Amino acid sequence: MTTAKRTGLSSASLATVAAKAGVSISTVSRVVNGQTHRASAETVEKVRQVIAEVGYRPNHVGRSLRRQESRLVAMLVANLDNPVMATIAASTEAALRDAGYVMFLCDTHDRADLQDDYLYAMRSHGVQGYVLVACVPSPGLKEFSEGGVPIVFVSRRNPCGEGAFVGIDNIRAGADAADYLWSQGIREAAALYPLQGSTVTRDRAAGFCDRLLSLGVPSDKILRLTAPGLSHKDVGYLAVRDLLTAGRQWPPGIMCVSDQIAYGVYRAAREANVVIPDDCTVVSIDGNALNAWLAPWLTSICVPHGDYGREVVELLLSLWNGAGLSERILQHQLGLPTQLQVDIPLKSL
Repeated sequence: MTTAKRTGLSSASLATVAAKAGVSISTVSRVVNGQTHRASAETVEKVRQVIAEVGYRPNHVGRSLRRQESRLVAMLVANLDNPVMATIAASTEAALRDAGYVMFLCDTHDRADLQDDYLYAMRSHGVQGYVLVACVPSPGLKEFSEGGVPIVFVSRRNPCGEGAFVGIDNIRAGADAADYLWSQGIREAAALYPLQGSTVTRDRAAGFCDRLLSLGVPSDKILRLTAPGLSHKDVGYLAVRDLLTAGRQWPPGIMCVSDQIAYGVYRAAREANVVIPDDCTVVSIDGNALNAWLAPWLTSICVPHGDYGREVVELLLSLWNGAGLSERILQHQLGLPTQLQVDIPLKSL
């Protein structure tokens, strides 16, 4: 037995087998693929013996690509530390698995260079399509988009042009958050969002501020609070801390463009002896399922991230079937703070 056969590694190719067996490459290819009716039994046996001798292994990925039968899909997300993105990833993986596909999962850390590295690496693995969650502009993405590669964009639309998309109406979500604070009698509020934000966070903030203006709230009664950083928890904490350091009053209502920002606000409130929601009503946009456990004080516009996977797979299937680009805009809803009730069985004494 050769080293190649013991380790499962071999540099042998179809040409290697053909030369050693004294037959054509096409004959070897037919034998490898089980099409033996066009060769004699002696030739088939000889080819098989050489295949075993040299340790040749067929490239199933390459064959799948040629037949357009790859069952691999790559998902690139901006930050798996964010529970929202983890929920979308889990939903999509389950939907792809049900449809008979396998998903690669990559974390780009919101970096254009890593995004491109993963795009090219996944292409070399023969993936059939891509799912990009909260992507950023990059040269590789531009190349893939212009090349007609099947891509579904999630949460953020394609920054390099048109593309299939799954998400919500973020402007409307921001407006609904404003309506909620207005219904609570709040006439002075703050919109809190990252300084280095995306179209998602900017749209949510714009929808909130524009809605308050349309309700008659003066512009000087609408604070716009920002802070630098990629961590939304840090953004929420730093933005409020800077507000207090500047000697400004704590606003009676705050809209956070994500649950994570609201968590940062809550920490700053505790340090300032501000009680939420008694002293300040906080509304956010996401609706993390953990809020009932960890943030019962938080009112959130709930985004159905757990439903994204089904929509993603349907769009991928449409792209593979040659359908045009389309969007799936899912509906969000207001989730009020609720008292968590859990039935815990008593241990027998």
